[in-house]
Amino acid sequence: MNKQRARIWVGIDAGKGHHWAAVVDETGATLWSKKIENDESAILTTLGEILDLADEVHWAVDISSRSSALLLALLAAHGQQAVYVPGRTVNRMAGAYRGEAKTDARDAYVIAETARHRRDFATLDVPAQLAADLALLTAHRTDLITDRVRTVNRLRDVLTGMFPGRPGAVEGRSTMTTADNCRQLSSRSGR
Repeated sequence: MNKQRARIWVGIDAGKGHHWAAVVDETGATLWSKKIENDESAILTTLGEILDLADEVHWAVDISSRSSALLLALLAAHGQQAVYVPGRTVNRMAGAYRGEAKTDARDAYVIAETARHRRDFATLDVPAQLAADLALLTAHRTDLITDRVRTVNRLRDVLTGMFPGRPGAVEGRSTMTTADNCRQLSSRSGR
């Protein structure tokens, strides 16, 4: 893995919450196989790791819909193109490889191997504007999540200050539950 290869194939079994990526070389040997959260920073970290493995990287995915939109947009933003390997093809090709269990890692490997053997798959084109829009939306989502966490922590701090004898009533609860709990505590204490 220390030596940079001339060419590798990356198969990605895409999902809603996470993806699984497997990297194979010219001989079909697995060089890298990991679960990737469907999050911009995780995908970018993975992209960097994989691009460091070879001079020429061929990407293949099994889903070209919303669940892989962020992944495809980030690949396009970094000058990488992916091909679409249909699920039916993956299922049929899986029979050619050892093992009975259907796992994300195995599917990713089969996708990479299928792309290595066949060159007739359609290239997925992601418009540059879509990539820019997704990056903007992802950054905004990250800001919203950060703000929500900050707000929940402030609310917990205030509630703990108001009701110091009931720390367990505030900790470990969602915002809505904490707000409902605040109403209950207020009505009991007469505030």
